[in-house]
Amino acid sequence: MDNLSSLILSLSGKYGVSGCEGSAAEAAKNELKKYMKVRTDALGNVIGETDVGEVSVLLDAHIDQIGMVVTEITDKGFIKVCSCGGMDARILAAHEVVILGKEKVFGVVTSTPPHLKKDDNKAIKVEDIAIDAGLSKERAQKLISPGDRVVLKGAQNELLNGNISSPSLDDRCGVASILRCLELLQGKKHRCKLTALFSVQEETGGSGACTGSFSSPADISIAVDVSFAQAPGIAKEKCGTLDGGPMIGFSPVLDHELSNRLKQIAQEKGIGHQIEAMGSRTGTNADSIQNSGAGTRMCLISIPLRNMHTGIEMISTADIEATARLMAEFIMSI
Repeated sequence: MDNLSSLILSLSGKYGVSGCEGSAAEAAKNELKKYMKVRTDALGNVIGETDVGEVSVLLDAHIDQIGMVVTEITDKGFIKVCSCGGMDARILAAHEVVILGKEKVFGVVTSTPPHLKKDDNKAIKVEDIAIDAGLSKERAQKLISPGDRVVLKGAQNELLNGNISSPSLDDRCGVASILRCLELLQGKKHRCKLTALFSVQEETGGSGACTGSFSSPADISIAVDVSFAQAPGIAKEKCGTLDGGPMIGFSPVLDHELSNRLKQIAQEKGIGHQIEAMGSRTGTNADSIQNSGAGTRMCLISIPLRNMHTGIEMISTADIEATARLMAEFIMSI
């Protein structure tokens, strides 16, 4: 489990905002090379494939993270931004950030002191904020340009009970679970030709999963993403439990027989698991992969995560291990 924690922290510590996933993708590619031949496609997807097998199985997790994009440098040297992915403006006041310009530039989101706030209850937008990097306009323009990405700066911490807090665990923990699955399968006999797809641009629409799955068509596909873990203020019926095991998806997008098969395997093998029922689309790469090309029988496994789309996302390493075990047992059962 210590090795798994190190892998999760290593992957989540790399920058990879949608459309600029290079650093994170390269780290994942280096890990994936241990298990299969690897290539990078035109969009930047990292794709690994084994040579032979009677049944083709694709395992997908997205490599990108939410962030912001620089839009302007004001006359006073403040940096204006817009959202890249599902950034929530409510968490940004006084947040530390890193601007990925010609070099990494540390900054903080400006915050109005409570003494000066107007009592207007107006919802703030990402476009309303400004980042202070302590620079003049002239100095800022030498280091930063419109289009540069901005990431939330957050500490990586190993907490009690095997929990981890870090930025970008959505969905680097999914990437880690696939790598761990491939490790578990080493030396084991199965009938499957495996493809691992670490896809780009999920947070901005899922184009990476669409093209990546098209170029590597599969009989069966499993998307691994995160879903909401229970916390104060969140309705129990809308989320899973941290350390409760992977959440097996049931949805019109997903193959009902295979979802039940995942559930049966989890029960037979004593793998903790939860059910996530959805009445329509899943909001994950499963939606793009399911009808890519001629289509595929689609599964979704979600890892419970607290504080989604913040700099302090939290997961349980036990849930990652259980997700990897469930996928490995499923593949060996085919």
